[in-house]
Amino acid sequence: MNEREQITVVILTLNEAKHIRECIRAARRVADTILISDSFSTDGTPEIAREEGAIVQERAFDNYANQRNAALEQVRTPWVFFVDADERVTPELAQEVLQAVQDPEHAGWWVPRYNYIVGRLIRGGGWYPDYQLRLLRTELARYDPTREVHEVVQLEGKAGYLKEHLIHYNYESWAQFHAKQRRYARLQARVLYKEGIKPHVYTYVTMPVREFWRRYVTLKGFRDGYYGLKLAALMGWYTFVTYRELGRLLRKAEKATTSD
Repeated sequence: MNEREQITVVILTLNEAKHIRECIRAARRVADTILISDSFSTDGTPEIAREEGAIVQERAFDNYANQRNAALEQVRTPWVFFVDADERVTPELAQEVLQAVQDPEHAGWWVPRYNYIVGRLIRGGGWYPDYQLRLLRTELARYDPTREVHEVVQLEGKAGYLKEHLIHYNYESWAQFHAKQRRYARLQARVLYKEGIKPHVYTYVTMPVREFWRRYVTLKGFRDGYYGLKLAALMGWYTFVTYRELGRLLRKAEKATTSD
């Protein structure tokens, strides 16, 4: 079995017609088998993927961890490489991946990303190097089902670090940025709720301020000028939105308890 036959590239999709063709073509630099886990797209994404020779399976989306675990169950190769539809595998990264899967000592590999936000490469604020644990030995990896957003891999073995980058066209517009962050905030609020986190009155101020400081100062978001300031402020705002949603969930639960 050659290196390409050892890897399945998995791409999760929901209405990714704009990206999926180029994503699949770039992914073929590392694997012949491309598996699309689609959440019932309505924009022609599955049809385009099939035109490109990918295997398409459909599953209703519930959360990212479950979606990735369901895809893992379908992989029949020793290695799986998770790539998002808005990411591109460069020739340099492909070569490094094909070398990495020959290493018997590692169960997984972290991959750095270049994040382009509204057309600009962002270097500070936690957006770089933005390592993602994406190249995994199929039988030794699962995603923590309690982490519905910003998934965490449960890996049985050692993970190494690759040097070459995924190219991530993260947000093409500020409208897209806001839409995704609102969705992430709702999912993160559910995680906090399940963990039994209860915010204090001051939490609605301290946590957003802490996130802004972390992004802008600690993680040097100031290096990106106005973009860095704007992103730090927005991430602080969506931290507030997360805790506001958490408060709503707690009030709803309390109301249901008192009405019983």
